[in-house]
Amino acid sequence: MSASDILSQTTNPGPRMVEIDIEGMTCASCVSRVERKLGKLEGVSASVNLPLETAQVTVPAGISDQQILDTVKATGYKARLKNSPASPAMKHDAGPHLAHDSHLGAAQAGGPARGDHANGDHAGHGESHEDHSHEDHMAHGGTAATLRPRLILAAILTVPVFLVSMFPALQFPHWGWVAGVLTLPVVTWAAWPFHRAAAINARHFASTMDTLVSIGVSAAFLFSAVELAMDPMMTEHGNAMAGHAPLYFEVSAVVVTFLLLGRYLEAKAKARAGDALKALLSLGAKEATVLRDGVEVKIPTAAMEVDEIFVVRPGEKIATDGVVTDGTSAVDTSLITGESLPVDVTPGDSVTGATINTSGRLLVKATRVGSETTLAQMGKLVSAAQASKAPIARLADRISSVFVPIVLVIAVMTFVLWLLLSGDLQAAFTAAVAVLIIACPCALGLATPVGLLTGTGRAAQLGILIKGPQVLEDTRTVDTIVLDKTGTVTEGRLSVVETIPLTQVPADELLRLAGAVESHSEHPIAHAIVEHARNRGSLPEVLDFTSSPGGGVRALIERRIVLAGRAGWLKENGVEITAAANAELLTQQQRGTTAIWVAVDGEAAGLIALKDTIKSGSKAAIAKLKELGLRPILLTGDNASVAAQVAAAVGIAAEDVFADVLPEGKVEAVKKLQAAGAIVAMAGDGVNDAPALAQADLGIAMGSGTDVAIEAADLTVMGSDLGQVATAIALSRRTLGTIKVNLFWAFFYNAVGIPVAAFGLLNPMIAGAAMAASSVLVVANSLRLRRFGR
Repeated sequence: MSASDILSQTTNPGPRMVEIDIEGMTCASCVSRVERKLGKLEGVSASVNLPLETAQVTVPAGISDQQILDTVKATGYKARLKNSPASPAMKHDAGPHLAHDSHLGAAQAGGPARGDHANGDHAGHGESHEDHSHEDHMAHGGTAATLRPRLILAAILTVPVFLVSMFPALQFPHWGWVAGVLTLPVVTWAAWPFHRAAAINARHFASTMDTLVSIGVSAAFLFSAVELAMDPMMTEHGNAMAGHAPLYFEVSAVVVTFLLLGRYLEAKAKARAGDALKALLSLGAKEATVLRDGVEVKIPTAAMEVDEIFVVRPGEKIATDGVVTDGTSAVDTSLITGESLPVDVTPGDSVTGATINTSGRLLVKATRVGSETTLAQMGKLVSAAQASKAPIARLADRISSVFVPIVLVIAVMTFVLWLLLSGDLQAAFTAAVAVLIIACPCALGLATPVGLLTGTGRAAQLGILIKGPQVLEDTRTVDTIVLDKTGTVTEGRLSVVETIPLTQVPADELLRLAGAVESHSEHPIAHAIVEHARNRGSLPEVLDFTSSPGGGVRALIERRIVLAGRAGWLKENGVEITAAANAELLTQQQRGTTAIWVAVDGEAAGLIALKDTIKSGSKAAIAKLKELGLRPILLTGDNASVAAQVAAAVGIAAEDVFADVLPEGKVEAVKKLQAAGAIVAMAGDGVNDAPALAQADLGIAMGSGTDVAIEAADLTVMGSDLGQVATAIALSRRTLGTIKVNLFWAFFYNAVGIPVAAFGLLNPMIAGAAMAASSVLVVANSLRLRRFGR
């Protein structure tokens, strides 16, 4: 950071928002510690996002960015400004995360790509990130790629250790030494992230679940190793001999393996944090054809300038936001608006980058480029909404902020009191180790990942993808669900619903002629009419076809002149529309349909009405959502008449309809509901839904939708049936309930077992058996989820 940057910040009279990346947080206690430490700076407040490893910090005048970074560093974590470039070493270490390259940086998205990990110490502190960042990141859990080999090794070595320790029939002479040798790599190299994180936290006089894991694993291993070393003959004849302390190598190995599994699954979820933004930006055109001195020149869209004229041919993406200067066409805006009906454009109309020109050639003058385009602004909305999400509420970590130090104090006090009162060093050590073993969080390590794995596995069988444990928390509290109309409640494509004759031409004949004249058109409305007509018979030959983009089509069919299109197109061809015919058009519009005129031999012969049809299961699905205690809200960019028709058909109250909503307005609608106290779920499938999906307390993407919507959401249903949304919420709530029961029994076992062990009434062998029983209970409870929905 330059001195001028700091000076401009410190002289700014008002508060400002600073976004920073933080590396090294592993649990909710880390989040609260960072927020608490930053909050001690006068006038500073911070909101830390654990899964995204970011913080939004409100900074008053007089506090520099460097002070913020130094404060986080003093808390024990690495930090850098979000706009700060990452070092090459860090980009390499980021693995599946996005790097701050040019096409994902601030130039197009209004900010850096998400997913880079925090740099090492800020410039000027003299520490090499390349030397330390990889190791430090590993200490805090690391990426999925760095955790995978540790998990694989731990799993391979734990299986034989567990089997030989728990089943006497498999034991052989000196099996304890073999178990110890196999366990050693597990409790050292595989468990190294836990040990190092515990050491870093201890340096700052703090403790997390990593602390208890490290001490518990080490104590169980060392206790067994000491017992084995003191009496090497104890396993000479297979089983431990009577009067000798048992071995607990399997305790250490199982704890490490399951906790690594949970950390690995979490890292996999974090690795996808930047995919929504990447997918969003990839929708834009990569090249543009600009007119320079009357010559067409292809250039990268990043090189375009405001007021530059560019050419858009049929089928091409519009390179950037602009105004049509020449040509007429129909533009498919579904990538941005999610709505199926194309928009007719003529000179003077505005067009949006990333939308598709379906027919005529257009000349467009660029009005916004780079980070100012609608697409880039949507990227900003997704990023901002994701960053504002609350941290993952992991119950085990919240409780561990109190549980861990209490266990450590109890273990120390047990050792000291036993030593003072009895003078028996072995008894004191045995009682203290029993406390640590009974407190070792094996069941805690199983509670969340096994429940989550079983619940998500059953969900996958039902075509539902749950992205992580935070989603389960969100489904528990939501009381309102916002449903995007197009593609969620309705099919998302136009179809003919009625043919209305206005003259002596019969309806079937009118449809046949309209299908024929439209068969040479590329317009999406034409495709719907042609498909409907062909399903009812063959179409006649078409001669002398002409087309007016944005107006309509004309042809000679069976010696009759047939026109189809807008009212203006008919008038241009000398066809008058009577008052009675216009009244019929108004009736169709009030019914929420799109009506196309058809003229035969100079007379308006009828209308063809098209509509985005409601999905067959939408009404039943909305009834199920109501049974779950959710208030359904219909949200759409369509007009109020269409929205009201759809809402009435599926059972949504008229006052719960938001119509004529632009992409930015969808986010505002969600925020408005949240401001009124609602906990909001949002279901959608279009790019325009992505910011609202991210802003909602729970984002639900329909699997038939775009990748952007799916990546921005918390939960995805792979089918197109809205009923899956209700099933997904019900299953998510059941999974969360199962995990809570698991955690209750895990802590209940600790709460009862720790005082018993402290009083010397529980030896380590019984403690190990109790821990195993606790784990079996947790697994059995989780497996009940496999029967959900059967």
